[in-house]
Amino acid sequence: MKDLDFAGIARLVEHKHGVPLSRFVKEAERLADGWLLFDSPGSPINKACGLGFDRALTDAELDRIVAFFTERGAEPKVELSPFAPPELLAGLARRGFVLHEFENTLVRDLSGGEDLRVLLKGGWPQGVTIDRVDPKNTAAVREHVEVAFSGFFPEGVAVPEPILEFGMRASTAPGYDLFMARIGRETVGAGGCESSEGVTQLFGTSVRPAYRGRGIQQALIIRRLEQGREHGSRWAVIHSGPGIPTERNAARLGFQMAYSRAVLVRHGEGLIPSP
Repeated sequence: MKDLDFAGIARLVEHKHGVPLSRFVKEAERLADGWLLFDSPGSPINKACGLGFDRALTDAELDRIVAFFTERGAEPKVELSPFAPPELLAGLARRGFVLHEFENTLVRDLSGGEDLRVLLKGGWPQGVTIDRVDPKNTAAVREHVEVAFSGFFPEGVAVPEPILEFGMRASTAPGYDLFMARIGRETVGAGGCESSEGVTQLFGTSVRPAYRGRGIQQALIIRRLEQGREHGSRWAVIHSGPGIPTERNAARLGFQMAYSRAVLVRHGEGLIPSP
């Protein structure tokens, strides 16, 4: 990251974050330099993002953030980088937004040309193959989404149908690549990525509980870095909760902490949260 400072990374990543999502969510609206996105009640995609870089928001625009989500029965949610202007934070605070959580943005340079697989200290996990999912194979795509998002819910809890349906829509969008890890015929893990504007963003990664601790998550990261390089991406990005295994695995593979993203929400009676 020698020629791009952290503010520049944040501008690049946050500006592009909403663009691919806006192409297939059910409702998307441009607002200032960012996006308002809504897919279904309770979807984690329901959010305002990419705001606070090019210009300040007017009072009318801040009110529009609230109205966009409350009109749809969703709890308003805004993602902000630490480079957002204080005026934006103050305007959201006046409208009842509070801090919900932090997400760490981890970035890796893909331009070095090194053999990425040598970063796996224990070597490639024994017996594991990782293949790209054919987006035309509906059954395979559904299995991918079920496995990839299973780790975000308690063990044994099925992935909600709206998230499954969203994930299947995403699989056919330009720049999206889905991968499944298998041992023999058994699917043991899955993860996806999206590549555009010189950035590959890794997302939705889970390994089945019985197969954790074998290096499969790291192998899934490496395979998607290779895919990002095939797309010509300069940067790879992972958004992670602070201190979780994803963050530790990414650090072992050359990712660096670039910035923390603040997630703000505005609670309201009858409004459905968007985790």
